[in-house]
Amino acid sequence: MGIGVIGAIVGAVGWLFVGLYINGRARRAAARDAARVVYFELVANHLTVYTALEYGGYGRLARGSFDRLLPELATWLRIEELQAVASAYLGHAGYEQVSADESLPAEVRRRSLTGIHEAHQVAVRILRSRAFSRAEIRRLAAYANPDQIRLLEAADRDDEKPAPQQEANRARA
Repeated sequence: MGIGVIGAIVGAVGWLFVGLYINGRARRAAARDAARVVYFELVANHLTVYTALEYGGYGRLARGSFDRLLPELATWLRIEELQAVASAYLGHAGYEQVSADESLPAEVRRRSLTGIHEAHQVAVRILRSRAFSRAEIRRLAAYANPDQIRLLEAADRDDEKPAPQQEANRARA
C-alpha cells in the first residue's frame, strides 16, 4: 500500500508540472500574439508620425490594441522593453498637441516629432525582434509592395541627418 500512495503522489505531482508547463506555454503564446498585434499598430503609428515629421501631414494615432493587450505584454516583455513600448504611446499626447497647436515654433514642432518618431522606432524594433522569427520578418517584407518598403525603410532610418524633404519642410517653416 505504501508503494501505491507514493505512486499516486508522484503521478499527481507529475500532472501538476505538466499542467503548469502547458499553462505557461499558452500564456507565452498569447503574449507573443498580443505583441504581434501591438507591433502592427505601432508600425502604423510610426508611419503616421514619420509622415508628420517629413511632410507636415498629421493623421490619427491608434492605441486600442495597446490598451487592450497591455497585461499580456507586461507578463512577456522585459521591463526595459515594456518601458520602450509604453514610451511610444506616451508620446501621443505630445503628437496631438503638435498637430493641433499651429502657434508652436517650427523647431519645437520638429524636435517633438523627432522624439516621438525615435520612440516609435525603438518600440517597433523591439517588438519585431521579440514577436517574429527571422523567417517571419523576411516573409513580412516579401508581401509589402516597393513603395511600402521604401517608406518603412525611410522611417526606420537610424542616421542623424534629416532627409532632403525634411530640410525643405524646415526651410518653409
